[in-house]
Amino acid sequence: MKFFLWAIAGIAVLAAAVGGVFYEHPLWVADQQIRLHLRQSHVESEYVQAGAYRLHYFEALPPKGGPERPLLLVHGLGSRGEDWSPLIPGLAAAGFHVYVPDLLGYGRSPQPDVDYSIPLEEKTVLDFMNAVHIDKADVAGWSMGGWVAMRIAADHPERVERLVLYDSAGLYFQFDPTLFLPTDGAGLQKLMAAISPKPRAMPGFVQQDALRKLHSNAWVVKRSIAAMTNGKDLMDFRLWKIHEPTLIVWGGHDDLIPIEAGERLHRGISGSVFEVMEGCGHLAPAECYRPVESATLAFLTADPAPQGGEQRIPAAGN
Repeated sequence: MKFFLWAIAGIAVLAAAVGGVFYEHPLWVADQQIRLHLRQSHVESEYVQAGAYRLHYFEALPPKGGPERPLLLVHGLGSRGEDWSPLIPGLAAAGFHVYVPDLLGYGRSPQPDVDYSIPLEEKTVLDFMNAVHIDKADVAGWSMGGWVAMRIAADHPERVERLVLYDSAGLYFQFDPTLFLPTDGAGLQKLMAAISPKPRAMPGFVQQDALRKLHSNAWVVKRSIAAMTNGKDLMDFRLWKIHEPTLIVWGGHDDLIPIEAGERLHRGISGSVFEVMEGCGHLAPAECYRPVESATLAFLTADPAPQGGEQRIPAAGN
């Protein structure tokens, strides 16, 4: 009986401690859950020396015995490799050797005192490809990562097999640079409303943790935004240089980067395929990952590669 009471007391203390950690650091707890899910899906967390920096990345192997086809996923502004977690296992299971680096300044990669420009992140990805011995890959980019992916396709076409762009930045459009730098709950809600058509309500303690995390990375985001908005690296007049088969996927309710930008990409990249995910926003690869995964795999595995066309895919739950 005494042992039972001690066990109950121990469980109560442990529960209180876990509850306290969750209350103080809910985003850290959420990250541990994501990383556990990735480990259980046989996605490995690794580091590699890429040029001057030791970058963190995720790697997922295809099933044994099948052909390996490298697929590189490049995240966006203020993001990290974990944000691809809904897509990584399915893409690997379909036969792709998936690599997901944290860009310089983001995730668990270093944060040196540099400008965080698009050309710098392009070099970071190329250095990463060299470090893990990828000569040529399918390259997919989300938001700012799409901009980086487009530059690689335009500047180094020999490194890109097929190109996939999800709600991609890179063309000129009206943008509020303060959106990614919220300082209070109202600013955080404004950011969430811009990236998701159905933003989830955040309890106060989660908002505070999110604001702390955003504040800790604000200097990197500010430099990235400054480099992105100076205009000199925009792709508006360079799309003609992209000749690789290209899939453009857009959330039909993206209030951060308007669908008009996706339409301009489609017109500017010869032979591109344009697919709109109805009911989805800027976070389509996460919030609508099932139809996004299906569209991505259909494009990447088609032989020959699809050329041209537009499609609207009805809203579907994950």
